[in-house]
Amino acid sequence: MPLALALAFVPALAAADTAPAYRDTALSPEARAKDLVARMTLQEKAAQMQNGAPAIERFGLKRYDWWNEVLHGVARAGHATVFPQAIGLAATWDTALAERLADAIALEGRANFNAALRRDPSGTARYFGVNYWTPNINIYRDPRWGRGQETYGEDPHLTGQLGMAFIRGIQGTDPKVYKGVATPKHFVVHSGPEPERHSFNVDVSPFDLEDTYLPAFRNAIVDAKAYSLMCAYNAVDGIPMCAHPLQNGLVRKDWGFKGFIVSDCDSVSDLVTGHKTSPDIPHAAATSVKAGTDLVCGRSYLGLPDAVARGLITEAEIDTSLERLLAARIRMGLLDGSAWDKVPYSAINSGEHRALAQKAAEEAIVLLKNDGNVLPLAAGARIAVIGPNAALLQSLEGNYNGTIVHPSLPVDELRKVFGAQHVRYAPGAPLIDGKRMPIAETYLKVAADSAQHGLKGEYFDNLTFSGTPKLTRVDPVINVNFEHSAPQGFAPKGFSIRWTGVVVPPKPGKYELGFRMVVPRDRPLPNIKVWIDDELVVSPEKAGIGAGNTAECVAGNCQQRMNKIDFTFDDTKPRRVRIDYARTENDRHSALEWVAPQDAMIDDAVAAARASDVAVALVGLSPDLEGEEMKVDYPGFRGGDRLTLALPDAQRRMLEAVKATGKPLVVVYLTGGPISDPWVAANADAIVHAWYPGEGGGAAIARVLSGAVSPAGRLPYTIVRSEADLPPFADYSMQNRTYRYFNGPVLHPFGHGLSYTSFSYAAPALSATRVKAGQAVQATVTVRNTGKRDSDEVVQLYLAKPGDRSNPVLAGFRRVHVKAGGSRTVTMDIDARAQSQVDAKGARSVRAGDYTVYAGGGQPKHARVAQAKLHVDGELALPK
Repeated sequence: MPLALALAFVPALAAADTAPAYRDTALSPEARAKDLVARMTLQEKAAQMQNGAPAIERFGLKRYDWWNEVLHGVARAGHATVFPQAIGLAATWDTALAERLADAIALEGRANFNAALRRDPSGTARYFGVNYWTPNINIYRDPRWGRGQETYGEDPHLTGQLGMAFIRGIQGTDPKVYKGVATPKHFVVHSGPEPERHSFNVDVSPFDLEDTYLPAFRNAIVDAKAYSLMCAYNAVDGIPMCAHPLQNGLVRKDWGFKGFIVSDCDSVSDLVTGHKTSPDIPHAAATSVKAGTDLVCGRSYLGLPDAVARGLITEAEIDTSLERLLAARIRMGLLDGSAWDKVPYSAINSGEHRALAQKAAEEAIVLLKNDGNVLPLAAGARIAVIGPNAALLQSLEGNYNGTIVHPSLPVDELRKVFGAQHVRYAPGAPLIDGKRMPIAETYLKVAADSAQHGLKGEYFDNLTFSGTPKLTRVDPVINVNFEHSAPQGFAPKGFSIRWTGVVVPPKPGKYELGFRMVVPRDRPLPNIKVWIDDELVVSPEKAGIGAGNTAECVAGNCQQRMNKIDFTFDDTKPRRVRIDYARTENDRHSALEWVAPQDAMIDDAVAAARASDVAVALVGLSPDLEGEEMKVDYPGFRGGDRLTLALPDAQRRMLEAVKATGKPLVVVYLTGGPISDPWVAANADAIVHAWYPGEGGGAAIARVLSGAVSPAGRLPYTIVRSEADLPPFADYSMQNRTYRYFNGPVLHPFGHGLSYTSFSYAAPALSATRVKAGQAVQATVTVRNTGKRDSDEVVQLYLAKPGDRSNPVLAGFRRVHVKAGGSRTVTMDIDARAQSQVDAKGARSVRAGDYTVYAGGGQPKHARVAQAKLHVDGELALPK
């Protein structure tokens, strides 16, 4: 080597020798994190342990917010592919689809993260990171829980299998750099009631804890290797979960968890204000960190330096938690970069992802009833499309959602499939009496003498409505979601829209008008003005947030509405309407709403039905009624939870009037939680459960109703006849809950779903009919399509165990496609944990005795099944 080159090489080697260990990629993430933490001040450490972690420039640490949501698509971060709500994904019973879906979500998450860093290289804000507080694998033990829509249903096995698939899809296959980090939640025994969640205590039996509430979390941590976990708001046995010994004991010691635990939002401060187990924030922070909660959603851990000064916790204990967090950042490639940094923004809502969203929505649809084979509808049929969910954006989105790029509502998709000339639309009813709803296209026109429904929208690329509009179109309804987004081709917060046309009231009278807005906490209302016949009726100056106008203020998102305006229409003549909307704030939904006289709306629905061959009613609920800790006080709802499972009266009155026309009635439910309505069950000719189906939901509904797709979704929960048949909501005992322990009559059972064809099953062939305890058995099942249509089928395997106090439980499932006249053979493992039972002390073991294996399209009690016998010799205790 030439001398000059050698001399030049020496400083380079010296520089490498003096590089800090945390920059040495040859070291493990844990060793690097330990070195980095050792260089921080105590105040810096505390700040890094809150969800909004600030930058530390001398270490090259960018600002990073750990609060990110991807329940069924990248949420609250702008445009994304919006897949069916989680409970809809559960209805597919398709783990391969769940993994594909999660993989697509993680790719879009990386695209959003990369775009955020291009906008601001100093770091990312809330909702733009690449670790995700998903999936929600709590057991949907009670149908009144408003957040049940976020789960995978009531069965531990179904929940565990789908949860593992989702986690694998999010985290990817590279053991060195995670595509994303999944966070199963909420650990543990958490499923309402919502209004009491910050102080609620559960005295759960050891049997129920091990038998029902823990299995899916064990699957997530032990089998799927989730790298994060979220602790719940509630207490268990008097100890708040974020301070519970189960975290360091069961999760870290017994399950071998190596990742980090995050608190639910403000749940550490709940130790002071809700549970009252800590006298102040320093005590609460110290208690939680010592119990294994590494990261706080909120600011409570800023009390850690005071806790150290008061001897409540050592700095070394704080270091342990922070090392886990920084190791996670390294494993996500946030210090060194990764191949994922090249994912372009065009990955968001790609054609492939849109197709996947529609496929998922189609697979999720459950056909509950089909008397007289009224479905599929005949080509050329004249259809009355009625109901509040026929054209409601929110009931496509669900909650914890992204912004749909091209919303396509069910009524529009039905027009495409059956022909606009064959479809008559009338909303017919609000979701619930007294609830303001977006003014439907039926009552809007671009001009008094026009036949075109909706308002003319002029879109400007400035805030002052200046110059020539960049885009002009007709918007059928004014109900938009621009969270962190804008119409394509426009910049967020940099555009304005002017809508003009006429509103045509269905009858004279007093109407309640208002403008819906969802804006971040403590932010001003958007700049919106509304004129009717040149009278300014809505403006920021006239607005105010008063009693009844703040509907929700949870997790940093507040729904605010302008004060209601009572407006009298003296007649039904068209009235000029103009709306000026200047996008200056990051509001989510904006909608022109009213409460209209329902008798007139019902008359319109009846008229549409009389002029048609069949009525298709899109009814149900919306995420404005059921969800997380909401201030909803309509009859039948409480704090986001439900008091009744029945369809709201306003919608049933519409259905009763339409049924009286004598036309066939097809009811399509868009909902998260179950709807159990005896009148609908008895009088509807067909009932379809479509969930909150995401951006492909409208097309999926139309394709199923037309017969282009044979429905094959299955219920992930039991639909009981009435809430009166259930134990008290706050009772966490599993006695008389879910299909496993409920022995009364039900309206629709867990696992139920009809098809446009028929199937038969051969008896399952077992790899062995007598085994030693702990030995896995393979069950091979052959299913034949005995009908005339190609269709998917969900093969379900149930196991009856000796002396078990439950009904036969789900032990395996597989969704397959079977050609008409053809057959498919699937093989499923029945392993030791599937064979096991739990005793009163919470110990799990495989017991000796006779077992029965059932195979079919549903539960043995409710479907035709084939069976085989299995005998187990001996007993085997299983690990926690």
